[in-house]
Amino acid sequence: MVSPLLAVLLAVFIASGNSGQQSVAVSEESTIYVNGTVITVDPSRPYAEAFAVVNGRFFTVGTNDEIRRLVTPSTKIVDLKGMTVTPGFNDTHVHPSAVYDDNSPYYTPWLGPEKVTTMDDLISELKKKANRTPPGQLVVGVRYQDSKLGRHPTRYDLDKVSTVHPIRISHSSGHVTVVNSYILNASGITKDTKDPNGGVFDRDPDGTPNGVVRAGATSLLRINSTRSERVPYEAELKGYIDCFLNYAKLGITSVGIAGGSASSLKRYQAVRDAGTNVRMAFMYDRAAVPSAIAAGVKTGFGDDRLRITSAKVFHGNSLSGQTCWLSEPYEGRPDYYGIQPTRSQEDLDKMFQEFHDAGFQTATHSNGDREIDMTLTAIERAQAKNPRPDARHRIEHASIMDMKLLERAKKAGVILVFHAYMWEHGDKMGPYGEERIKMLHAYRTAIDMGIYVAGHSDSPISAANAMLRLQDMVTRKGENGVVYGGNQRVTVEEAIKVWTLDGAFATFEEKDKGSITPGKLADFIVLRKDPRKVDPNTIKDIVIDATYIGGKNVWQAPANMGNGR
Repeated sequence: MVSPLLAVLLAVFIASGNSGQQSVAVSEESTIYVNGTVITVDPSRPYAEAFAVVNGRFFTVGTNDEIRRLVTPSTKIVDLKGMTVTPGFNDTHVHPSAVYDDNSPYYTPWLGPEKVTTMDDLISELKKKANRTPPGQLVVGVRYQDSKLGRHPTRYDLDKVSTVHPIRISHSSGHVTVVNSYILNASGITKDTKDPNGGVFDRDPDGTPNGVVRAGATSLLRINSTRSERVPYEAELKGYIDCFLNYAKLGITSVGIAGGSASSLKRYQAVRDAGTNVRMAFMYDRAAVPSAIAAGVKTGFGDDRLRITSAKVFHGNSLSGQTCWLSEPYEGRPDYYGIQPTRSQEDLDKMFQEFHDAGFQTATHSNGDREIDMTLTAIERAQAKNPRPDARHRIEHASIMDMKLLERAKKAGVILVFHAYMWEHGDKMGPYGEERIKMLHAYRTAIDMGIYVAGHSDSPISAANAMLRLQDMVTRKGENGVVYGGNQRVTVEEAIKVWTLDGAFATFEEKDKGSITPGKLADFIVLRKDPRKVDPNTIKDIVIDATYIGGKNVWQAPANMGNGR
């Protein structure tokens, strides 16, 4: 007797003119997964025990008995042993970078609190790199956190590393840079240099720039002639492949690449063609969009492994770097409202209209409420002039909002791609004050209002780590144990939906992924513990036992890893 699974496959392939032999070959690519706790994120059947995968897609979902009836002699059976399954997580906004070993000549020193806890540590890490770098070549470090170090480093700290190398390090926000005296001198920056529009130099009491450079003031730095040698192509490609493998190890099956040029798109095509399985949604940088439009490119071009989704626009500054533009002053700083964007409303409107008319989704970096107000205005005006149903324009981060802004976002059908990074950066939220923190990354309010939301890590701003980001949304607790905006907490299942089905909606892919639903791509993760049943403060410790993309096991944790089964 022919099993139901094989019967369906035979019918499909015979109807399409294929032979029975080919149908049997397809059946050999079927796998059933049984004895699991399956959170499907499919409202028609939210929970299951088992499911079948055929040719990289979910075939059916049900009870153990229902799925076992589909077994043929060639069907592979995977016993989940009671573990929990969710759809793969979709990190809708990341900044991939090549990964190198610490002793590699291409390694960029990581200055985050995982490795650097004091200013002496920071100087020591950078010295290791400087000692391996020829004089005159640039030394770069990334992701220092002033809140963990007690202050920002200055030119005087970096001068202790070297005076014969240009040295540039970046803050964890990505919106504050620190340089040594070598770079300031080479750039002709003195105490007589005025702050440019959209940027600020921090200064000593006598007005001398101290090396801390905020937002657009980096445009005055001149270091192009002192860049280090280019990484060889093969080494860079391997570094990016390793980066995407790390995403998969941490439960991420899809990512949104938040900005790139035509040349960087070619790099990601090479990463895809090298066999990388993590699915990529590519956003063109604003400057690259006109050329893409001229070539006839718009949102949706590509395939299920690499597709064009958005025009990435910067309109605003940093939340964790405390430079975003606010309508009310920062706490304790009555004259400071952040740094105003350089772009006028008229210029923003013109750009959005061009992108909107060309069929591009916009994905706009805006953190402060005044930035978000301008972004919403540009979206509203573009739609008013050229109504485009289901445009799904996005605001990335959307950090400081009030009810009026949220209501406008809902009316305009805007997707709010909120942060969830209190674990790493909650200790930087004090200057926003208690009332604003209550509406910071307002997941709870937005979900209750029926606003479209999605989640992201903004990696490496925070970790592209499925379980840590889940915990962050559920607890809103920093590593320091403090809760920030606890009124915006959500349930575990709501957080999973934001990071799976809602993430797919943000890239127009909800019909193809984001839930464990027959016909959708078989992207899922297996967890050794059920995040609904553990102490919420330990969700981050749950081991990702396995990650599957298109039904292929791309990561399998060692049996002795972490919290066991």
